[in-house]
Amino acid sequence: MGTRPTAINRAKNAYTGEARRLALRSMQQLGQTSLTPDMLSLSGLALCIAGSAIVYFEYRAWWLFIVGSLVFLAGSLLDILDGALARAGGKGTPFGAFLDSTLDRVGEAFMLGAIALVFMRDGQEWAVAAAIAAISGSFLVSYTRARAEVLGLRGDVGLGSRAERVAVICVGLGLASVGGLPWAVVFLAATAWITVGQRILSVRRQLAQGTGASHDPPPRP
Repeated sequence: MGTRPTAINRAKNAYTGEARRLALRSMQQLGQTSLTPDMLSLSGLALCIAGSAIVYFEYRAWWLFIVGSLVFLAGSLLDILDGALARAGGKGTPFGAFLDSTLDRVGEAFMLGAIALVFMRDGQEWAVAAAIAAISGSFLVSYTRARAEVLGLRGDVGLGSRAERVAVICVGLGLASVGGLPWAVVFLAATAWITVGQRILSVRRQLAQGTGASHDPPPRP
């Protein structure tokens, strides 16, 4: 017997499913071209790194926060489009899926690292600590899902997944000029770690219910 989805998870599944459906429709024609999902993944990473660099130079002009946010958002949207292209054109490969999920973590780490450097330059040590907590929490959100799926379990519970983290980062950057960025990072860190806890408890509950492919422990990474 599986776990019953909560109202929050049902809402999350609804909007993520709709986003994927729209992305798949937009990629139908590109699926017939020589463009590959890996190209989109690498382009998305390049944009996320560029957005991070722009944010780092915010001391030259406050509006660089907004420009960096938009560039980062564009790079993150390619995270949806590369998967849609893989499905639309039948171009998905195991390595492509691995590369996509890996590059997603790298792009997010660059942006949060740039934000931490901004906080350090401004002397906001508590905000630097929050950024570090957000980085580690975001990595663990993805890691707990991956390890759950190795066990044949669902690991996608909670609201702190990548789409939500990207939204919080972009909103925080948009509010940076009025002091909203540190609090957005605190919120991001809190939701990420709450999600980690939710996924740990969910895995424990599923195992207690006898869900999963095997009870033998998988090899440790």
